[in-house]
Amino acid sequence: MKNRIIKMIFFTLAFSFAGCQLDEIQNPNAPSVGSFANGASQADIQLLASGLEAVMRNDLAFHYDTVSILGREYYDLTGVDPRYTGELLKGPLDNNGFLTTRAFAAWYKVVKSANILIEAVENSSAGFTDEVKNSYFGYAKTLKAYALLMVANRQYTNGIRLDVEDPDNLGPFVGYTEALTGIMALLNEANDDLSSASGNFDFSISSGFAGFNTATTYSQFNRAVAARVALYQGNNTMVLSLLGNSFFDINGDLFNGPAHIFGLTGNDIVNAQFHVQGQSGQEFMIHDSWVADAEAGDTRVTEKSFQLPGGTMFDGLSADYQIAVYDTNVDPVYLIRNEELILMYAEANIGTNNPETVAAINRVRNAAGLGDYAGNPTDATELLEEVLRQRRYSLLAEGHRWIDLRRLNRLNETYVPLDRAGDNIIDAFPTPFTENE
Repeated sequence: MKNRIIKMIFFTLAFSFAGCQLDEIQNPNAPSVGSFANGASQADIQLLASGLEAVMRNDLAFHYDTVSILGREYYDLTGVDPRYTGELLKGPLDNNGFLTTRAFAAWYKVVKSANILIEAVENSSAGFTDEVKNSYFGYAKTLKAYALLMVANRQYTNGIRLDVEDPDNLGPFVGYTEALTGIMALLNEANDDLSSASGNFDFSISSGFAGFNTATTYSQFNRAVAARVALYQGNNTMVLSLLGNSFFDINGDLFNGPAHIFGLTGNDIVNAQFHVQGQSGQEFMIHDSWVADAEAGDTRVTEKSFQLPGGTMFDGLSADYQIAVYDTNVDPVYLIRNEELILMYAEANIGTNNPETVAAINRVRNAAGLGDYAGNPTDATELLEEVLRQRRYSLLAEGHRWIDLRRLNRLNETYVPLDRAGDNIIDAFPTPFTENE
């Protein structure tokens, strides 16, 4: 039986919603997914909305670890599973192994959760007004699009399914270009819903969305994600237009943006991307070139790395600096944040408004303790290299490097170090075996 991963997700979601891990969620005696489809109450719908946010955190660290390792941002030298230094760096990736199937399933679980919420709102017995319904639709469709974008970036030319609403009649796999087009359309549809929604959400979302928990402010998050999609599409004019309707602020807090939050109480979960500095078994190690290539005085190096005494070696790989992007196991993980938007703004202005590109570059450089950009302010190639360099240091371990190199035709040995004989550059995860038609 093929298509099993996505089909099985439907049948596991009842347990997910029953055990959602945000403080706002209560357990109404473990309802089944089917009980939400028709006649769901307001409380049921609110549970689904909060549960959707909670589901997004499942296997989040695994997603970021695997794409970061492919981009040689850091290595997993803990030795817990040799596939992290073998299969993931050498290939080929097993289309029936966990490196391929695990994140694929996790992101489609988010998609299916959003679909269940949308269907439940449409068929609810709560008597919602159209404005309240639209607030749910805009919320759910935005997170659905976000999840589809994350899995599309993993699968790349191997494609994804945009339509998984009916587990017995799944839509076809589409290529990366068509996937981006579909995701943008979904984001625009969600934004239209938000523009016709009630001002305040009918449901609670976590404090990670503080400042983005009304229809208007959540729309700014939606437009920021759409700007990321437009960047991947190579549409710089659209990037700038979308940023103008997002929370982009060239002078604002670099860490402003919606975030996944974590906790130590009840059924909550911790940020698994946090690693205890200097502790054995926590050898998630930044590639040495990240430190060696940094400009003197770049505070991002000291903020995001920890020199492990004596370094470490495993499977023919060695490194000296442990990754230290997060300071505690309850630090937030941002879905998207202002520093990324500033660097998107810098990139999108290259060739049309280079002074704005330089201004945005300098905003990021100065925040990292560096002086103004000293390169040629009119050379598009140099400016793009500088933007890519700043993205490398500002967005370390946030899932961008591998994608950036690929979309800018730089996924090669000049940018991706191959440290051992037999190591290779992998540009996409294969389609899971059970999803082959």
